[in-house]
Amino acid sequence: MSNPLKKLAGQTAIYGLSSIVGRFLNFLLTPLFAIYFAKDQFGIITEMYAYVAFLVVFLTYGMETAYFRFSTLEEQKDKPVYSTVLISLLSTTFIFITAAIVFAQSVADWLQYPKHTEYVIWFAIIVGLDAVSSIPLAKLRADNKAVRFAGVNFVNIGVNISLNLFFVVYCSSNYETNSNWLIETFYNPEIGVGYVFISNLIASICKFLMLVPGMNMRQGIQLSLWKIMFRYSSPMLIVGLAGIVNETIDRILIKKIVYAQQLEALGSQAANTFAQEQNGIYGANYKLAMIISMFIQACRYAAEPFFFKEEHKNDSKETYVKIMNYFTIVVALMFLVITLYLSLFKYFIPNPEFWEGLHIVPILLAAYVCLGIYYNQSVWYKLSQKTGYGAIISLGGAVLTITINWIFIPKYGYTAAAWATLSCYSFMMIISYFVGKRHYPIPYDIKKFFLYMGAAVAIYIVSIKADPIDMLTTLGYTINTALLGLFLALVYFMEKNKFKALRNG
Repeated sequence: MSNPLKKLAGQTAIYGLSSIVGRFLNFLLTPLFAIYFAKDQFGIITEMYAYVAFLVVFLTYGMETAYFRFSTLEEQKDKPVYSTVLISLLSTTFIFITAAIVFAQSVADWLQYPKHTEYVIWFAIIVGLDAVSSIPLAKLRADNKAVRFAGVNFVNIGVNISLNLFFVVYCSSNYETNSNWLIETFYNPEIGVGYVFISNLIASICKFLMLVPGMNMRQGIQLSLWKIMFRYSSPMLIVGLAGIVNETIDRILIKKIVYAQQLEALGSQAANTFAQEQNGIYGANYKLAMIISMFIQACRYAAEPFFFKEEHKNDSKETYVKIMNYFTIVVALMFLVITLYLSLFKYFIPNPEFWEGLHIVPILLAAYVCLGIYYNQSVWYKLSQKTGYGAIISLGGAVLTITINWIFIPKYGYTAAAWATLSCYSFMMIISYFVGKRHYPIPYDIKKFFLYMGAAVAIYIVSIKADPIDMLTTLGYTINTALLGLFLALVYFMEKNKFKALRNG
């Protein structure tokens, strides 16, 4: 492995500490919520965070990627790229939060939470602070300050988890039987699931305050530069919004469609509760597939600035090919580990009422594998400054996602949403590969890709007869472990020369 790849691996490892480990710690909140909240309350959490993901992308409008692009261009070296982006986001975020406060009741009515306008205000502040924070965090990534980046994120995650443990576990468990001045001062049982959102709000404030010293705006905003950057970033906004539609619209549509479907038979309140329960089951099982998403996020944090810095080197495309090859191996391995041992992973959701949705986990895992490969491929339109193609591909995926969900959720429920996710990401991966071949050809090793992905799918199909969801027998685990070993042996056989080169430095 060449020095640039070693550097990328090292950066990914550090980002992984804050992303994979950090998000894994947040992931551990899933069993906590499954214990302390009913399915319909879990559905509220699932729905509200679907909107958060959408709004953060909307409020950053592609400026994070624009910052990476323009901060590495020689002709922009002496221009106020950082302060221009930061002032732009601060301005639009202020307008957004003000509008959310003014129209809080109307938004709450539309969300069918008319008595909880505070949800709207809390989340407006959360997404606003997170949007602005993304730029100083991007600067840390661009400056290779991965340790500082990890530290800020660990504090954010630590505060969020600690407050959830305090409110959701300690206060709620002791309020009626063992209350004290601390609980009586800070806890109100009527807030309920709102404490999840309050914890996130306080954590976002802490993260923002830690980043304030690095928000240097002394160079001001240069409007001519902003216009150029916005022209570059605007297609990335479409990419981001379409991507969030692909990732979160299912949780919004499940509630809306199931509610409308059950309204006449159950009445408004019961239909809303049932819809939220279905959303809660889907959201809880979706969390298991997010394990691969955590790894993808860590790779993106490290890879995006890395790709831009490597583009002018003679062997840059060879480096991109190696990265794709190793990435494919890792995500295929993660897919197999989770699916072959799903009977163990399901205990991350300790409430058996949620287990009826476990059948969607392999589908969603496969979807995230495709998404991760697509993200690696997307380097072609970012480096060639043809971000419009990325927008078109993402919009195509969004149309496919919405169409499949709209047609099939009424008949197949949240299972249709899982298949829609897989259809969308596999479509985007395939289209991106063929379009990229024309505009920024990278000679990916397609044979190895099909070998590793085909082997992973074949092994999973073989394992299905052992029923990995409910099976807990020694024989079943032995079979699945042997199948996993078979995949590892295949990888070693194909990559042994590269592994030897890696060991030799």
